Amino acid sequence: MSMFKPLAVAAATLALGACATVPQPLQGQFNNVSTSGAQQGGAPGAKVRWGGEIIKTEPGPQQTCFFVLSEPLDAEARPTASKSDSQGRFVACRDGFYDPEVFTRGREITVTGTLHGAVSQKVGDFDYAYPRVEADVVYLWPKRVPINRAYGPGFYDPFWGPGFGPGFGPYGYGPWGDPFYYRPRTIIVRPPPRVR
Repeated sequence: MSMFKPLAVAAATLALGACATVPQPLQGQFNNVSTSGAQQGGAPGAKVRWGGEIIKTEPGPQQTCFFVLSEPLDAEARPTASKSDSQGRFVACRDGFYDPEVFTRGREITVTGTLHGAVSQKVGDFDYAYPRVEADVVYLWPKRVPINRAYGPGFYDPFWGPGFGPGFGPYGYGPWGDPFYYRPRTIIVRPPPRVR
């Protein structure tokens, strides 16, 4: 029985390592206040952790403000990238300069900080009240890498064509019906012949 103890400990360690964890700068206790609730004037001074997709980044003389399309956060405190579940918009401002070429439109951020009033800006012809967060942390997430979930990364279909759909070429699974036919094409590059 003692022989299996190290294996059990290793398995438990791997299982714990696989669990989603919130990055250390984003950890803490926060009020359960939504952006729409804050827009109605609720919970001034509340400590919040919000995130979403950057709409625009505006550096000022002392602070940089991030206008964000709010999204729910997942177990890692990362925005879920689900615009259909958007909870409105907010603005987070933090001391210092943050480059708009790095914090570009569409990038995902999570911020922590304190609610401090609202900022009114036009969205089209509409005056929109952005709940304002005085941010302690502005966490820029790495860009998401698209993965073909049906076939995994690196999948290549040499027989994709109109009317055949993904994974089914003009010859079924391959030219001879072989379901394991899919392999990337090999391209051989030969050096040019020497000129004497």
